[in-house]
Amino acid sequence: MPGALDGITVLDLSRVVAGPTCAMMLGDLGADVIKVERPSTGDDARAWGPPFRGTESAYYLGLNRNKRSLTLDLKSERGRDILLELAADADVLVENFRTGTTERMGISYDDLRAINPGLVYCSVSGYGRTGPDADRPGYDFVIQGRGGFMSITGERDGPPMKVGLPVIDVLAALNAAVGILAALYHRSITGEGQFLDVSLLDAEVSSLVNPGSNFLIGGSIPGRWGNANPNIVPYQAVKAKDKWFTIAVGNNTQFARLCSALGAPEMASDPRFASNAKRVENRGALVEAMFAHLKERPAAEWLAILRREDVPADPIQDISEVFADPQVLAREMLVTIPHPTLGEVRSAGSALKLSETPVHYTRHPPLLGEHTEEILASLGHTQGQISALRKEGVV
Repeated sequence: MPGALDGITVLDLSRVVAGPTCAMMLGDLGADVIKVERPSTGDDARAWGPPFRGTESAYYLGLNRNKRSLTLDLKSERGRDILLELAADADVLVENFRTGTTERMGISYDDLRAINPGLVYCSVSGYGRTGPDADRPGYDFVIQGRGGFMSITGERDGPPMKVGLPVIDVLAALNAAVGILAALYHRSITGEGQFLDVSLLDAEVSSLVNPGSNFLIGGSIPGRWGNANPNIVPYQAVKAKDKWFTIAVGNNTQFARLCSALGAPEMASDPRFASNAKRVENRGALVEAMFAHLKERPAAEWLAILRREDVPADPIQDISEVFADPQVLAREMLVTIPHPTLGEVRSAGSALKLSETPVHYTRHPPLLGEHTEEILASLGHTQGQISALRKEGVV
């Protein structure tokens, strides 16, 4: 069964997380993704470990399936010429060089549009290609602080805290993928490509949702709430007799069911807790009463009761438990891909579930330069020419 993006060629010139994640999503959807890497070192993420499997880092392996790897020295004139050959027939290019770099290398959007007007060119950067900080490097961690996430993450009286994964990179990757798909649709109508300017900071600010709106509408500066929610109560981590789990009550009906499950149905009619606004106002009293009941039973018993009462609640699982979770496995969120040197590689599956064009895991995360000869041969280069390019250090 063909993928949704069968026939689309993507040049992935990006490194580390955001760009490679975006390109991997396009590969999962069926695009032919050519990962263009520096000879000898390749993607920075290849060195980000331990852990490693053989010579491959777990970091790299998790972000680069469904790609072919071509090593190419883009600083050399010959390397640039080869990229231009590829770009002439490509549909999409993803890059995350610092502002001004592609212009100096002669591979900017304007350079490539001249030979391929239909090219969708996606530039991913920390701060965007305009504004006073356009030329600064940006990694997920520093952007988490800059864009507000760290000010609202952590315990109320604790220090600023980052999210436990590179969430801004992932958000930027999603924005980039959505933008690319929109641009491809526009091209299908007009024949014209376009330039996409995707920034990590923009991705973060656009994702501030209720904390951002709380400030913009209410005027107060949001702070840290730990595992609680500033706008909804109870919507937090709770402690049972043995361990913590989560409860999320989004309306009065669910609150009444929670009270019934706790064996305290009278709480639902208590004027202090009669509406969400009242529950937010009287948060301390409600949480204290709730915890008094919860400490009487272990978490597993409470979760069974809450499930019967149709109250949203779940265990707090570590990563090993996540990848053994029956629901996660049923949704095919753990995939195993054959690998030429490692035997196989396990990774988190795609969250995209399409009925007619499902995702496929057809290519392992490539070895550095694994497909260089194959790709150059497809451009018409002879074996002798390829050997000469290797001697010159171009590939």
